[in-house]
Amino acid sequence: MPRHIKIDFVSDIACPWCAVGLNGLEEALTRTGDVVDAHITFQPFELNPDMPQEGEDAAEHITRKYGISAEQASANRAVIHDRAAAVGFDMGGIEGRRLYSTFDSHRVLHWAELEGRQAALKHVLLAANFTLGLDVSDHDILVASAEQAGLDGVSAREVLASGRYSQEVRDAERLWQSRGINSVPAIVIDGRYLISGGQPPEAFERALRQIAAEAA
Repeated sequence: MPRHIKIDFVSDIACPWCAVGLNGLEEALTRTGDVVDAHITFQPFELNPDMPQEGEDAAEHITRKYGISAEQASANRAVIHDRAAAVGFDMGGIEGRRLYSTFDSHRVLHWAELEGRQAALKHVLLAANFTLGLDVSDHDILVASAEQAGLDGVSAREVLASGRYSQEVRDAERLWQSRGINSVPAIVIDGRYLISGGQPPEAFERALRQIAAEAA
């Protein structure tokens, strides 16, 4: 009988490796359905918590933040594009995109968890950012994304306009940082096992089977 496991997927929709890792993890969970039954909760992490309202050119931000050349940044994007394609994610909007604040997206994701549609919204938001290159700080786009994920648009707009769940998101961010999470994606299983980075499905599958075997 499959073992039930809880997965906390700490991530940001501004993180392309989070999209790669999520699709890889979900493929691995399909392959390991004989040994594990997982529930994924998406936990907030802001890669750029001080991002200005107008956003910033992604290439300029990344070259400055990581001290790399434009050529290196372009090569990194090509690697990400190929790795994403290998797990079925379209990074078609990664070139020429802008970075925006993701705090409001985390608030809507927190609400979506309460409504039982968090995973669906996470996929829609990642696609909005990396496939379509949309402004994921824009409330109209967030509302449309919520509706696409099967949530009520009027309720989503009320959440955004009210500032609701701001404290919950801040508290969760501090909690995971206090546990040593300083890069994403970070995949925490049953609060005990950590898998870091946008791993391919095979790596996730090996880890999941090992965890299931240890429990047995």
